[in-house]
Amino acid sequence: MEKNVYDILKERGFIYQSTDDQALQKLLDEQKITCYIGFDATANSLHVGSLVPIMALVHIQCCGHRPIALLGGGTTMVGDPSGKTEMRKMLSKEQIIESGKYIKKQFANYLDFSENQALLLNNADWLLDLNYIQFLRDVGRHFSVNRMLTAESYKIRLESGLSFLEFNYMLLQAYDFYVLARDYNCEVQMGGQDQWGNIVAGVDLTRRKLEKQVYGITFPLIMTSSGEKFGKSAGNAIWLDKNMTPIFDFYQYWRNVDDRDVKRYLGLFTLLPMEEVNRLPEGNINRAKEILAYETTKLAHGEKEAQKAYCAAAKQFGLSDPDCKVRTSSNITDVTIKESGKIPTLTLSRKELDKGIWIVQLFVNAELCRSNGEARRLIRQGGAYVNDTQVTDEKKELTSEDISDNNVIIKAGKKRVKRIVFE
Repeated sequence: MEKNVYDILKERGFIYQSTDDQALQKLLDEQKITCYIGFDATANSLHVGSLVPIMALVHIQCCGHRPIALLGGGTTMVGDPSGKTEMRKMLSKEQIIESGKYIKKQFANYLDFSENQALLLNNADWLLDLNYIQFLRDVGRHFSVNRMLTAESYKIRLESGLSFLEFNYMLLQAYDFYVLARDYNCEVQMGGQDQWGNIVAGVDLTRRKLEKQVYGITFPLIMTSSGEKFGKSAGNAIWLDKNMTPIFDFYQYWRNVDDRDVKRYLGLFTLLPMEEVNRLPEGNINRAKEILAYETTKLAHGEKEAQKAYCAAAKQFGLSDPDCKVRTSSNITDVTIKESGKIPTLTLSRKELDKGIWIVQLFVNAELCRSNGEARRLIRQGGAYVNDTQVTDEKKELTSEDISDNNVIIKAGKKRVKRIVFE
């Protein structure tokens, strides 16, 4: 029996809230549906923060349903106040149209638009020519200002100043859902958890105007385990456009994520089976990161580019599983790396690890530092890493808790790397 896409999304960590769990599961069990997510065109590229909704649409399509990626050519001109402490920068119609052209190309890397299996629409087609007075009479009369002000996106902005322009955003997004339900038989809208108020407003408006039951789903806000906003690296967004974030840097962003985030990201951002998602991080964590980086890069930029990035990283930093001992369905195992790509290795006795190895001495023994003093300076300057985790304590001792699969990778800066194998 084909698995219900709602169960798949829940199992992989996509579901934060829905308007009716049981009704949604029943609907998705009984028929093929149309589901949409909106993406405002605020830049010439989407960034990895948009990957949760994009991957949700991928799963919708994989399960035989029809996804709609809705480009916000109209709503971008107003600006969504959600998640912002100040008004978004006003963009011209020409800027929005130009951004939309780039974003359309990125959707094609994830969704199959042939034969209407997926639709790419633009809400500018029905929003820009609206008659304002008629819109207020037809749509505005269904909205309570008191109720709108209880929405989380508005409550936050009221403290810093909510413009009347932005106040209209909820009405426009709700109108989008109504139009898509009317013209495309769309029954489900999905979005981030900060979109809950807008989605519920659309459900209510569609019920009132069409006497049609539709549903909403929201995704959890993704933060890294260290408390940083997901999709940022050294203060910069990680973009899907290779001209804004080079493909190698895109790959390395995923390769260097926190160990604690690997399992969650494998579930959200790859199509690997959940058995594998649950198993990979429990073994060789660095191989799991390589697989995560390879799979996310393959989806965003294609298989050839993923192979190039993987090979380039292997030649620069070495491989965490050169003999491909880790079982995986990823075709990363089909990529051939030249011998020069193997990481330099130092073999130590397991007995030394059992006693605890002073991290300073380990960097000296691995010939990454010439003296204890140099190793200490490396740690103070933030350039020492164990399994991609920065070392901050000069007194730290490496123990069996720090290793997986009998090895550990230590780095001095970005380019000098050594694998320590314990036998």
